[in-house]
Amino acid sequence: MLRPLGNNVILEMKEQEQKTASGIILTDSAKEKSNEGIVAAVGPGRLLENGTRAEMQVKAGDKIIYSPFGGSEVKVGEAKYLVLSEDDVLAVVE
Repeated sequence: MLRPLGNNVILEMKEQEQKTASGIILTDSAKEKSNEGIVAAVGPGRLLENGTRAEMQVKAGDKIIYSPFGGSEVKVGEAKYLVLSEDDVLAVVE
């Protein structure tokens, strides 16, 4: 598992099979990237000028919507993750 630093958020990437309306399974290159995910871990928060940390607005287990162009995909062993800044999180799904 990864431990995020600062105000970074880790999403565990899950492979999702996508099909067209007629049932054709799409190849990886034809798939639409989802911008929805479940938070696996959060960092301690942004370091403020006074030395304290800003509280993170998301927590592990939250289902979120994030900016489609935000984050960096990384692979650790067989697991795939997306590391993004809390600023790239657009909403928490409740």
